[in-house]
Amino acid sequence: MGFFGKLKSAVRKIKGKLIVSAILVLVIIVWAIAPFSVAVKDGITQAVGREGCNWEVLLMELGNGIIHPLEQVSLCITDPFYRAPFFLVTRYFLMFYALFVIVGIAKAFPKHEYEDIENGSSDWCENGEQYKVLSKNKGIVLAEKNYLPVNKRGNVNVLIVRRFWCW
Repeated sequence: MGFFGKLKSAVRKIKGKLIVSAILVLVIIVWAIAPFSVAVKDGITQAVGREGCNWEVLLMELGNGIIHPLEQVSLCITDPFYRAPFFLVTRYFLMFYALFVIVGIAKAFPKHEYEDIENGSSDWCENGEQYKVLSKNKGIVLAEKNYLPVNKRGNVNVLIVRRFWCW
């Protein structure tokens, strides 16, 4: 399994989490980043005669933006006065989010080649094929409802390499 096979397996493993986090990113952009960028821009521009920010304007605009988030998003997209700070904050937020996505995918990488391969079942055959060789009822247990008969002609040696769990 090459790098891209492992990457595909890792993304498939955390696909649901990625979808939920993408929806969360959209919610954060609508309810946090757009109102914050509009509030900061208004607070800085309305700081009359002093450097810094007019905190009263900033907090009022932030509260108004959280109550009416879609108006703030449309304002950020249509008005060039608010567009630059909105896309600047959004870009930094998405870079921060991308780091978390990369870490999540890296942690989901398979640890070894045989991680998602099932063993110990009789799924390798269909329609009772296994009973030409195996028995349904008695013998050495191989899997659920699959036994190796001991009265069979030929080699009946079995090596089972698994952990034995005892409760």
